[in-house]
Amino acid sequence: MRRLFAPYGTQYRRHPGGRGPGQTQAGRHAGNYRVLRPEKSGNGRARLRSFFKGGQILKNMKVLLLGHKGMLGNDLMAQFKYRHEVIGMDREEINITSASECRRAVADVQPQLVINAAGFTNVDACETAKEECFAVNAEAVKNIAEACRDRNITVIHYSTDYVFDGNGNRPYTEDDPCNPINTYGASKLTGEHHLRRLTDNFILIRTAWLYGAKGKNFVQAILERARSTGQLTVVNDQTGSPTCTRDLAAATELLVDKNARGIFHVTNRGSCTWYDFARKILKEARLDTVEILPIKTGELQRAAKRPAYSVMSAQKFVTLTGKTMQPWQLAFSDYFKFISSRTCSGA
Repeated sequence: MRRLFAPYGTQYRRHPGGRGPGQTQAGRHAGNYRVLRPEKSGNGRARLRSFFKGGQILKNMKVLLLGHKGMLGNDLMAQFKYRHEVIGMDREEINITSASECRRAVADVQPQLVINAAGFTNVDACETAKEECFAVNAEAVKNIAEACRDRNITVIHYSTDYVFDGNGNRPYTEDDPCNPINTYGASKLTGEHHLRRLTDNFILIRTAWLYGAKGKNFVQAILERARSTGQLTVVNDQTGSPTCTRDLAAATELLVDKNARGIFHVTNRGSCTWYDFARKILKEARLDTVEILPIKTGELQRAAKRPAYSVMSAQKFVTLTGKTMQPWQLAFSDYFKFISSRTCSGA
């Protein structure tokens, strides 16, 4: 099956009209150009003309991106800015827990689409900072939804696999009942309820186990610990789907292109335990000599409970888009090659 997205780190460059370097007649670009994968021969050039005109990229929509400096926000900005006019705001520009500031931002920017990539994502810290957690993950969603509803603006919001209790034995669908077992999951579910109650004009994306080129994440933590201690202990009784933020950003734009509405589960394909993921990280980093020991969740003293099984079915996404997310192993290999090359080049 064809890969849905170009390798991590592919650059989306402007080029003059006509065929660009590496572009085949079917519309596929090689190297550092956008990878177009038309379903039928000949569609690529027509699709290309919708992106470019006279050497200029056509800006389809004005997009307000909240949390653009974060790990996911960084890749969303990179994904959307070549086809859309994107205005990024972070905590320095807007307090999303303030309803008046959300209304003012929407009124000033006048976007057709608002993407909320902001969130309180430290799962353990949520247990001791519950008020802040609910303010950012729930009340802010209410503020954004209300501001956008009044102007009929589409909202994209991200939620989590942690809205499920983890007692299942098959991938969760969008229709399965939610039952969060920690404060983080409860706050995200409350945010979902606000969004669904206040507007029908939304795309709600549940995702899981995110990592990306910017910000703190599990990959970074494993590499730092492996290089500093030479030994790791990682839980082997929690199963989920590691997901690259670059792929999630591309999937988000695809849902926009398909005029999607409603709830969608979007993760890289397949599943593993945190222990399996850590082993993959060490293998890619050529740190195979580092000792890694599997342990049970109960052996860790963590403030928040975690679901034992939080794999989600992406069939609804596949049915709508006709595309599948690439396997998590392949997505991670692409990602690691990118961050390794960036480190070597001093970027």
